[in-house]
Amino acid sequence: MTDTPETREYDGVELRKVREFVWEIPQEGGMNAPARVLASDPLLEQIADDKTLQQLRNATHLPGITTYAACMPDGHQGYGFPVGGVGATDATDGCISPGAVGYDINCGVRMVRTNLTYEDVQGKEEELVESLFANVPSGLGGGGIVEGDADTVEAVLERGMEWALEEGYATEDDLAHCEDEGRRPDARPEFVSQKAKDRGRNQLGSLGSGNHFLEVQRVTDVFDEAVADSFGLAEDQIVVLIHCGSRGLGHQVCTDYLRKIEKRHGELLDRLPDKELAAAPAGSELADEYYGAMCAAINFAWVNRQLITHRTRRVFERVFRADADELGMELLYDVAHNIAKKEVHEVSVDDDGTAVPTEDAVAREERELYVHRKGATRAFPAGREEVPAAYRDVGQPVIIPGSMGAGSYVLVGGDESLAQTFGSTAHGAGRVMSRTAAKQEYWGETVQDELRDQDHIYVKAQSGATVAEEAPGVYKDVDEVVRVSDALGIGDKVARTFPVCNIKG
Repeated sequence: MTDTPETREYDGVELRKVREFVWEIPQEGGMNAPARVLASDPLLEQIADDKTLQQLRNATHLPGITTYAACMPDGHQGYGFPVGGVGATDATDGCISPGAVGYDINCGVRMVRTNLTYEDVQGKEEELVESLFANVPSGLGGGGIVEGDADTVEAVLERGMEWALEEGYATEDDLAHCEDEGRRPDARPEFVSQKAKDRGRNQLGSLGSGNHFLEVQRVTDVFDEAVADSFGLAEDQIVVLIHCGSRGLGHQVCTDYLRKIEKRHGELLDRLPDKELAAAPAGSELADEYYGAMCAAINFAWVNRQLITHRTRRVFERVFRADADELGMELLYDVAHNIAKKEVHEVSVDDDGTAVPTEDAVAREERELYVHRKGATRAFPAGREEVPAAYRDVGQPVIIPGSMGAGSYVLVGGDESLAQTFGSTAHGAGRVMSRTAAKQEYWGETVQDELRDQDHIYVKAQSGATVAEEAPGVYKDVDEVVRVSDALGIGDKVARTFPVCNIKG
């Protein structure tokens, strides 16, 4: 007698349990691969509460999708492709999809270490949050730290953080501790429309709105002393987390290429179950143009976060009356979320050379893939050459923000990540409530008061509505998201942090 795998069905989508925390949507119909959801029971119920599973199943119709499409533990409904989704398509005969990257290209997060302890900050929280809010532009529309002319925007798109270094906004150490050293060499600014460049021109060095934030945190727990030491982290230490992306420029790049692809590759679009998955065939003119424009927007986002880092250092210098070097304000790491990259991965294949899940493989082959990570974090383990030299022996730092009323986490790329998720894990807690519903449920000023009075967290935002949209109850349990990642070995726990003060757009 053989055991029958556990199955569940949510709104017409069948899931089969592969093993603990791994659920599969079997391949059928027009699917080019199965799909997998990495989640505990509580997270799975939340993921199934919107259209995430349907979007994940739809994503498997993309040409050349390899092994399976995957949903991380923080997954939720997005535009076409779910947020928290990972999809690797063959870079030779597959495709690249702007919808599987997202509108906010290289929305990402960075952590800056300091030598300060929580005791050093106590009593200065209000001064610090007010000064950060006054000096770091936030909110909808324009206004940045640098008012870029046309030449500046071109240089930023082309050279990324190398431009920031040349202009005195970054250090060599900043570049050494950023994904790709803060520059995508495949960037092609000429494929970024003038409208996109104009939108980004006065937004260089700004948080924007929505879930973007700058948060001062304290390290409350260390789970892996050796890796934490390699990352320069210790209990009670003060760190700064910066979360934002490419602003209007990245949004316009995505919009431009979705429209172009819909017009030029309608025959491919007609084969997909959702036009929001619009994709350009690998090797086509539009695929190459979008990839070059996307890489340029990635560079823009890295410079955006770097300029905010520069301004944050100046604020800390004034508040704590010491220079940034004395305060030890060094970049721990900067990692992208919404991105597609050409990467070489070992792919599990069957006798015919068709990519299959690891459990069904007879061999493994190296292939170049477009790895789409939409609301997912790269999580490479030790030894992978893309990991910065400082961390190559331990693995890539992974930064997972929680809500402004919960802890965040620093992880390290897990040994199982390459085999299970093309070197990826979750990017945050993941929403469980829409912005509209959140504003009906919460009152911004009340949330601010409760965070200050109960948890000693100081929050400053452009409006009460923004705070309501980002209330702690709007998000999944980040502890549970990280528990699943750690248990699966795709991102291993290193340290936990907790908010001290937070500014939002």
